[in-house]
Parts: sequence; structure tokens; C-alpha cells
Amino acid sequence: MPEGHVLHRAARLQGKRFNGKEVSMASPQGRFSEGAAQLDGQTLETIHAKGKHIFYRFDSGDSLHVHLGLFGKYRINKPPFPEPSPNCRVLMWTDECELHLAGPNQCRVLDPDEVVAALDRLGPDPIVNDPGDRDEFIKRIHKRKIPLGRAIMDQSIVAGIGNVYRSELLFQIGVNPFRLAADTDPETLGQLWDHSVVELKAGERVGKIITVDPIDVGAEKRSQLTRGERLYAYKRDGKDCRRCGDFIMSADIDGRNAWWCAGCQPA
Repeated sequence: MPEGHVLHRAARLQGKRFNGKEVSMASPQGRFSEGAAQLDGQTLETIHAKGKHIFYRFDSGDSLHVHLGLFGKYRINKPPFPEPSPNCRVLMWTDECELHLAGPNQCRVLDPDEVVAALDRLGPDPIVNDPGDRDEFIKRIHKRKIPLGRAIMDQSIVAGIGNVYRSELLFQIGVNPFRLAADTDPETLGQLWDHSVVELKAGERVGKIITVDPIDVGAEKRSQLTRGERLYAYKRDGKDCRRCGDFIMSADIDGRNAWWCAGCQPA
């Protein structure tokens, strides 16, 4: 499932093409025909993301809310536009550009009050990092008597962290994913938030997750890292830790695996 940096990057890049423009909209698949007809011909004012959700606000006050889920994918096309795929849920276009959306988990039209309610269900977003978000994150997570590695995947606690960032962020601060959230001191939780802000913003900027400090693999900068050198822990079970030389472990923590270093993140 795409993590928060993917949606923020999509909102930024799509906004450059569509914000402030009157758009046409259709649903070739047919599952969003009513919503597409409601938004067709309106002016798209802004596109913004929070966590793994993206919102397209139109001049009527209505918004298109999209959650990609496991299978949702965006595609941007330029003229001449190709035929939409059979599973195209939303096709939005101007004369200069076309947005093709297929397979989203959620795709619906919301009024302003419903948008507020949807946003309120989400925790603070490290990429947004509004004033007070750090303290709010610490307060929310410190109440939970569940493993920290499970808590930071709860989108009502912190919005945008997925399975890759979970393993990488906890490795960076040296905390075992099975440590109870409620037993983690506020200073460590603040450090976790700070790393989240840095890493998710970097991921949004470059369009990929790269967490390894180049010095740990003998490189000078992150742009020099190969695909196999970009991560510390995620899906590296049984391999040597890039920092201490111990081995990377994995275990189910919430129906999905978490990865950690036996030496850097002791139980």
C-alpha cells in the first residue's frame, strides 16, 4: 500500500497540472458514474493529502476523496490521450492533461462537513507537521498499551506511516518494534516523530524511500545508493545489519511482518 509520501507527491504534481482549471470527469468503469457527473465541468481549486488520503476540492465546495489502498494507481497522460483501461474508476481531464485512476479502495464525493470528519479521523501527518502535531502524536501514542510497531501503523495515531517506514524509523532510533507504546518515554517518541518528519519529507521530494546514511554503505550521498542499499531493515531478514553487523530479524506484529536488528534494537 502506498505510504504518505506517495500521496503528498501525487497531490503536489497533480496540482501543478489541474489546480484552478475547469475539468471534465467520467467513470469509464461505471462504478463512479454518479460522482463523476456531479463533479464534471467544475473548477478544481486545490488538491491536498493527509496521510494515505487525497482530497480534490472543487468550486462547488464538494471534494473527491481517494484512498488508493493496495491496488489503486494513478497515471498522468498527455495528448493524444490513450483509451482508458477497463478498470478506470475516474478519468479527469483538460485539453492539456488527463488523470487516470484505477483500483482505489475508496473513491467518493464528500461535502465540506464530511471532509472535516474524514480528516478528524486521522492522526497528525509528519509531512504536514503543523504546530502542535509533535505533542499530539506523543499524547496519542503514549495512551496505547500495544507494541510501538503496531501503534505507528494506526492512522488515527499518526497518518502516513506504512510498513516500510515503520521498520526503517524504528531502526533509526534503535527501538524494538515490540516495545509497548505506553512504556516508551516521551523523549524517544519525540525522536520518532522528528525522524518521521525528515524521512517522509525526503521520500515525497525524491519519490522513493531511501533511509540509509550513505556512510554506512561506503557512499557519499543518497543519490549514489543502489536499489539494494536504500533500506536498513525492511525485508532484509537474515542479512547483516549495515551498522553493527548483527542480523536482521522479522516477525508478525499486526498481521504483517516487522523487521528489526537484533543488535541495534534489542528486546
